[in-house]
Amino acid sequence: MSPPLFWVDEVPAAGAEAVLSGSEGRHAVTVTRIGVGESVILGDGAGASALCEVLAVKGKDTLRARALEYRFTDRPRPLVTVVQALPKSERSELVVELATEAGADVIVPWQASRSVARWVGSKAEKGVAKWRATAAVAAKQSRRAWIPEVPDLASTTAVRARCAAVIDEGGVVVALHESGTEGFGSIGFRDVPHVLLVVGPEGGLSEEELTDLAALGAHTTVLGPQVLRTSTAAAVALGALGALTDRWDPERSRH
Repeated sequence: MSPPLFWVDEVPAAGAEAVLSGSEGRHAVTVTRIGVGESVILGDGAGASALCEVLAVKGKDTLRARALEYRFTDRPRPLVTVVQALPKSERSELVVELATEAGADVIVPWQASRSVARWVGSKAEKGVAKWRATAAVAAKQSRRAWIPEVPDLASTTAVRARCAAVIDEGGVVVALHESGTEGFGSIGFRDVPHVLLVVGPEGGLSEEELTDLAALGAHTTVLGPQVLRTSTAAAVALGALGALTDRWDPERSRH
């Protein structure tokens, strides 16, 4: 089993020492019960990480460690953005957790026309903050070098602009829908720089949204014979992308 990962502002170079404190230090010392001589990974959530040996533990929230090995992991290619329509509140964080574990690089919360949940005013700020916190925790649990970016709540106009930008750069936009006329595996993903997945809410994407996305050049795609929940669709699609591209290649650039 790989050592546990904790977030730091600055990853130490090989041979240098670092202090882990605050909430991450408390989790390491009090919850995980890391002791002297054990190994931990310290990462910044932006590609850098270091395998470290714990030299000392102080109190309930502080440890000192020495970096044994420094590593930088590039983002996998193609980059994957998930535009996720707001699900019902009880599944809201689950969507982010599963997408993060499956490898999403960007997770965009979207107020789709059929979304039951409505993020208005301060509720939008709190919702985005929860998604960002969930992404950081899920990335740590899955030993990811990168924490997914979670931008502010997007309107349909903003989603349209994001999709157009991806297509303009040579990327692929895929709207996941049970009425899709293309199989997911039939789309050429391997050589594109960016894949954007659009996932609708519990009621699915509206006809207007599907027509609008198709007019931009998006593919309307079905993942398989089963109808997936909005909370699991992105994770299943990311798993398929891992097999259809080099995203899961263990030899991808690390230095």
